[in-house]
Amino acid sequence: MLNRITALALLLLPATLALAQPATTLPEPVARALAQAGIPESAVGVYVHEIGADQPALSIGAERSLNPASTMKLVTTYAGLELLGPAYVWNTDVLTDGTLTQDVLNGNLYIKGAGDPKLTVESFWLLLRNLRARGVREIRGDLILDRRLFAEEVQDPGAFDDQPTRPYNTGPSALLVNFKAVTLQFIPDAATRTVRIAIEPPLPQVQIINNLKIADGPCGDWVGKLRLDSQGNADSARLAFNGTYALDCGEGMRSFSVLGHRQYVGALFAQLWKDLGGTFNGQVRDGATPEQSRRLATARSLSLSEIVRDVNKYSNNVMARQLFLSLGMNNGAQATTATAATGVKQWLALKGLAVPELVLENGSGLSRIERISARNLGAILLNAYASPVMPELMASLPVAAVDGTLRKRLKSAEVAGQAHVKTGSLSGVRSIAGYVLDAQGNRSVIVFLVNHANAFNAQAAQDALMAWAHNRDSSACCGRQDRKRQAKK
Repeated sequence: MLNRITALALLLLPATLALAQPATTLPEPVARALAQAGIPESAVGVYVHEIGADQPALSIGAERSLNPASTMKLVTTYAGLELLGPAYVWNTDVLTDGTLTQDVLNGNLYIKGAGDPKLTVESFWLLLRNLRARGVREIRGDLILDRRLFAEEVQDPGAFDDQPTRPYNTGPSALLVNFKAVTLQFIPDAATRTVRIAIEPPLPQVQIINNLKIADGPCGDWVGKLRLDSQGNADSARLAFNGTYALDCGEGMRSFSVLGHRQYVGALFAQLWKDLGGTFNGQVRDGATPEQSRRLATARSLSLSEIVRDVNKYSNNVMARQLFLSLGMNNGAQATTATAATGVKQWLALKGLAVPELVLENGSGLSRIERISARNLGAILLNAYASPVMPELMASLPVAAVDGTLRKRLKSAEVAGQAHVKTGSLSGVRSIAGYVLDAQGNRSVIVFLVNHANAFNAQAAQDALMAWAHNRDSSACCGRQDRKRQAKK
């Protein structure tokens, strides 16, 4: 009887080993969509690995070092959650070295930045209102902005894509307020056939020239039709609109990054302080907070678990860069992109994750030089699934057909609501990476990187891969069947 069982086991062994090998050809729907997009297989990296399986289910070009675009944010946010902790917060302090007599502050006021990725105009207003509530009305001194926590690195906001006023090109700062942006609301009036432009926050240093003409017909590319002419420097900005705006567009909204970091914070402070009934006639300058200063008020950021949701669901590059630099802080020393990259790589090494091809420029994926392979990005996601911070990381990812950058995709597919996947997009790059739940209740890591001139056509192929990962027969691959058999013995 024993010999018969042994013989049967030997007969089954080759088939078992074959089943344990990952597929080396793309699923037919994925291959067909790639071909229709004009993208060769040599330009992609594909990796699908079921959680708990010994081998990946699919590995095509997975060793290639490719630009991951915004899926690099997965590395930054996972590192942040583990190194800083999900409950981590950034505290922006207001301090003084002067004396408060009745409602007059005799001395300088200091705002000490901690790198908060989301210190919005609302949060900044609440901080100043708190200061007013503590009895400060008139400031007889200067406003000193302490931005030393992040090193001043040369930044050209137009270097990436020649769009210096786009908010995603805003450089990081230890005291970043409202993403250094103003938001314009375009309000058409059919009766007068005019377009009003409202600005928030209203800063005197930002001049709006409205030469827009009302147009009939479809809305179309309303942003392109604005014909923006932007001029300015760190101290002032001029945004002139000389095109048309269609009534069919309704009210539109667009944000612009203007002024320098110091100038923006100073202008916003002066405007809000005046609105709050305060008086300030001093200078605004950068500087260090004296050791003997006492704290007057503090703005606490959202927790990191909340911050990473904005970073990943809406692919916020500015917030990702702020978080990335926060990983470069070491015993109070100034953080640089170099120290942040070193910190992430050391963290990966301590976790036993060898990623030799990894190139980190700013941790957001808004880069032409950042690189990682599909296999190693998949390995990081597999590792993350076993981490205590897995719930926070997964909850931060866009859900197919539900929210974030995947809200409008896969609406009618079975995988709708079953995939938590980060997307990435640059000129010549399209990427997805995350987790897909299959029809049997098993979850897989999925990575699909495309680097090609036709990458903008890759969405159908990537959607097909998510659908395949959801519908595939996971019992026929990669060691899972073997483990089930062993468990029954």
